Amino acid sequence: MKRAIFPGTFDPFTIGHSSVINRALTFIDEIVIGIGINENKNTYFPIEKREEMIRQLYKNEPRIIVQSYDSLTIDFAKQMNADLIIRGIRTIKDFEYEETIADINRKLTGIETILLFTEPELTCISSTIVRELLQYGKDISMFIPDGMKIE
Repeated sequence: MKRAIFPGTFDPFTIGHSSVINRALTFIDEIVIGIGINENKNTYFPIEKREEMIRQLYKNEPRIIVQSYDSLTIDFAKQMNADLIIRGIRTIKDFEYEETIADINRKLTGIETILLFTEPELTCISSTIVRELLQYGKDISMFIPDGMKIE
């Protein structure tokens, strides 16, 4: 059985994230959505709320596990017995950053990273932009997965 982690802060979880998950489930047996606690980021939703929203979204998908973590992603991957790390790529800037991290993670542990490129119509969607829209009271329903409840 192949298990992967899909790490991020997911503040909030977007249709871009769900697209990566849905495509990865076609070749991965189980995915752990790892919600990283990053003290350097100002988050909109508390970690418990992000966990709850994503768990609720995937409540009928037994191949998805939602877990927060406060460590290096590679240590979390080992703790979860993951074979792979899944990352989504929207831009060249994302690619350059993720390539460097993937190389370091592979050297440290041998765990490979799979990069999935975002569909063209989703490249403009980022949690940062969606979070800003939310802070200004804008409707973000077109940017989050159907069925996700933002409160």
